[in-house]
Amino acid sequence: MAEGHWRTAGGALLRVVVVWAVSTLTMLALAGLLPDFQLQSDDGDSITRTAVTAAWGAGAFGLLSALVWPLVVRALLLVPALVLGLLAFFLNGSLLLVALWLIPDGRGEADPENAVVVAAVMSAVASATSTALAVRDDNAYRRRLYRLAGRRRSGRPGIGPDSPPGTVFLQLDGVGHQVLRDAVAGGVMPTVAAWLGSTHRLTPWRTDWSSQTGASQLAILHGTNHDVPAFRWYEKDTGRLMVSNRPASAVELQRRAITRTGDGGLLTLDGASRGNLFSGGADQLALVLSVSARRGRRNRSRAGYFAYFRDPANAVRTAISFVAEVCREIGQSTRSRLRKDTPRVGRGGLYPFIRAFATVVERDVVVAAVMGDLLAGRTAVYADLVAYDEVAHHSGPHSRDALKVLERLDRSIALIAKVAEHAPRPYRIVLLSDHGQSPGETFESAYGLTLRDLVRAGCGLPVPRRAQHTPSGAEARNALRSAVHLPVEEGREERPARTSGPIVLASGNLGLISFPDVTHRMCREEIERRHPALLRTLAGHPGIGFVLVRSEEHGSVLLGPAGREIPVDDLTDDGPLAVFGPGAADLIRRTDSFPHVADIMVNSMYDPETGTVHAFEEQIGSHGGLGGEQSEAFLLSPRTLSAPVADGSRLTGAEEVHRVLRRWLREAGGPQVPLEESPSRPRPEEAFPVADPVVPDKHH
Repeated sequence: MAEGHWRTAGGALLRVVVVWAVSTLTMLALAGLLPDFQLQSDDGDSITRTAVTAAWGAGAFGLLSALVWPLVVRALLLVPALVLGLLAFFLNGSLLLVALWLIPDGRGEADPENAVVVAAVMSAVASATSTALAVRDDNAYRRRLYRLAGRRRSGRPGIGPDSPPGTVFLQLDGVGHQVLRDAVAGGVMPTVAAWLGSTHRLTPWRTDWSSQTGASQLAILHGTNHDVPAFRWYEKDTGRLMVSNRPASAVELQRRAITRTGDGGLLTLDGASRGNLFSGGADQLALVLSVSARRGRRNRSRAGYFAYFRDPANAVRTAISFVAEVCREIGQSTRSRLRKDTPRVGRGGLYPFIRAFATVVERDVVVAAVMGDLLAGRTAVYADLVAYDEVAHHSGPHSRDALKVLERLDRSIALIAKVAEHAPRPYRIVLLSDHGQSPGETFESAYGLTLRDLVRAGCGLPVPRRAQHTPSGAEARNALRSAVHLPVEEGREERPARTSGPIVLASGNLGLISFPDVTHRMCREEIERRHPALLRTLAGHPGIGFVLVRSEEHGSVLLGPAGREIPVDDLTDDGPLAVFGPGAADLIRRTDSFPHVADIMVNSMYDPETGTVHAFEEQIGSHGGLGGEQSEAFLLSPRTLSAPVADGSRLTGAEEVHRVLRRWLREAGGPQVPLEESPSRPRPEEAFPVADPVVPDKHH
């Protein structure tokens, strides 16, 4: 036993010496390359003296990075996350200046600009060297991963190799079943391909009519998405506009789901929720939207940023990757304009930064959090990686840009799988998606007007000369605004005025029309008395597949082209719904029963030959309604788990997916989700957890 401790201590000492030596050589090289960075006195020094000076500087910088950096990041926890990432360069440079000041005889000197460059290079080199030395040493590799995840080495009682396996659910946001199959066949995702060929099974599942993250993830994590008709909708009883990616709406949706089901969610016992819209009842949270509105140190989601950025190498690497991703997007969008690609949407403004946040910052923090959960031996982890969904909205679900993102996601999956090999307990990794995406040019691009313009024309109201674009409903947009402490905006007030004019909302290729001055769901007859041409205008438009509206005479009815009218009770998957696939009639009937369904529900056309739809917002890859690949998600599960459904059966609806995931957790002996446990009194645990407890408030 003593011999093993001495061997471990000797190995650690050797790694410190090697990293120190490499850092010293790096500092010497940079001193030779940068004119305003020197390690010699004005009169010059011998090579030996210069080397000693570099060793002093490298050692002082390494010690300051290890001791001071976590304290600095902790002090800056209230700073917006992206600002904290960009400050990494300047904070690291400041530490280097302090290190040079500590060199005896004042031989170290650098301009502030050079200090930033030198510090970034030295942090990256030291991180790479430390990782390379630890590759063949399992204990060292595990310690390195602990540091990447920002945690101490503290074992959990009762967790070991013979413990029941834990489960990691990785949600690849927006990756449809066919997209995954094509990526595997094309060699884009070699890790997933290897699993699919040996250890895992692939199962498609059909989403609800509202094929978007808010509805799907709420049901997957909390067991129900009842009364979630779309990504955004208007509630007449409260006068409130609900938007799934707004923190306030996410909190309310989570509260309603818990009230309806009577339990806290999939992750109530020993669970972790990472990068999601909802907590799932987990106590361990990072980048969870439903808690992100809290400001201050009690915000668990923000503590996740601290746990990641406390490592200066992480901060520098992510900041560099963020800038590179912004430049990559600008280059790709410029080439797209020069080639005159069609369909195409605007990709300027904040979008390059939103994309970089989703594909770099959010990915890095979430992956590091999952790694920490594995090494801590948590029983159940659910994490959402939104990178593909964000890029596919603007570049297209089958574009080269989106495939490049899938390549990088595959590498993240491989890293998580590698960490699982070093976890204190065995793990099963399940990949799944919440929906797919359907391609196609926007409704406005195809017909020269927005859905709002069409509705106003059908109501006999003036149509603005200049079309007002409907903002994108991409999930990462408000996550970014929350990260930089900007107010969440959607271009409309949360409580629109109760005027007689219609409120028109878009959720991909699903449109919702409400009349706020009427407190009940208007029926067809009332609408036609007020606006005789509206329903006829909508149902007869070539860009619209069908319209759902309530009728006093027939109950709810589906209105289609050529004057077709079918009572919802008589709907089948034939006729006008045939192109939307099996199960469409039941999905429409279910949504029609929701208390907050809109006065008029509009689904765009779908062309089965091209697989295209027309989004009512600025997206050429969209989801939210019926039609095409957006409704076909996937579930990739280990063969050691029971089959999701019996042979010949079809997995339909996110609520059914929740039941499958709960069954798999029970098969491993837990966690059992108690029906009586209330999630309103969370345990005061930390976010990753981090080195020191940060006690947040789950319900803001």
